[in-house]
Amino acid sequence: MMDAVATDSSSTPSNEAKPRRARRTRMTGAERRAQLLEIGRTLFASKGFEATSVEEIAAKAGVSKPVVYEHFGGKEGLYAVVVDREMRRLLDMVTSSLTAGHPRELCEQAAFALLDYIEEYTDGFRILVRDSPIPQSTGSFASLISDIATQVEDILGREFKRRGFDPKLAPLYAQALVGMVALTGQWWLDVRRPKKAEVAAHLVNLAWHGLDGLEAKPRLIGRRKS
Repeated sequence: MMDAVATDSSSTPSNEAKPRRARRTRMTGAERRAQLLEIGRTLFASKGFEATSVEEIAAKAGVSKPVVYEHFGGKEGLYAVVVDREMRRLLDMVTSSLTAGHPRELCEQAAFALLDYIEEYTDGFRILVRDSPIPQSTGSFASLISDIATQVEDILGREFKRRGFDPKLAPLYAQALVGMVALTGQWWLDVRRPKKAEVAAHLVNLAWHGLDGLEAKPRLIGRRKS
């Protein structure tokens, strides 16, 4: 009988294929730009412009610093794009919400639009309410409020004329109303009390009745209740 030949299992090739290292999918230029915008938006909201560095933005994106410069020319350029995008988003939300026929419900819709934005895009609102450190940035929160007030001005002007008031005062009242909602929104950003619908009701209560005619329990007349 022939002796069995001993084999060294360590020298025998394994039948199991070695796992392949997953190949990293290379981002397109548009995808990389969008990624950097989101990272910058988060950092600017939490730390502010001055405390955020290009190195940190690049590190979180997994790229080198030159990639950030390639897309935005630096931190200032990235910040300006983030601010511009948030300003357009808020303005669009406010203007598209103004669909009611009754002036009081229009006030409710404008209040809800700002509070919706604060709730859904908290980071964006935190960036907007900071004083912009970039002189050449595309705008500021004050200029945004002025743009929104212009939309409200037309509504107030028509209502003033219908009631026999001087329509030339509509710009003043528009600035006052929008400014009141905006400042209340800054306060509500952190406290989040009372609930959004209640905040909107109290804002419109003050705007619609004035201090002399305040309702004890303000109500919303529109279909939206939350």
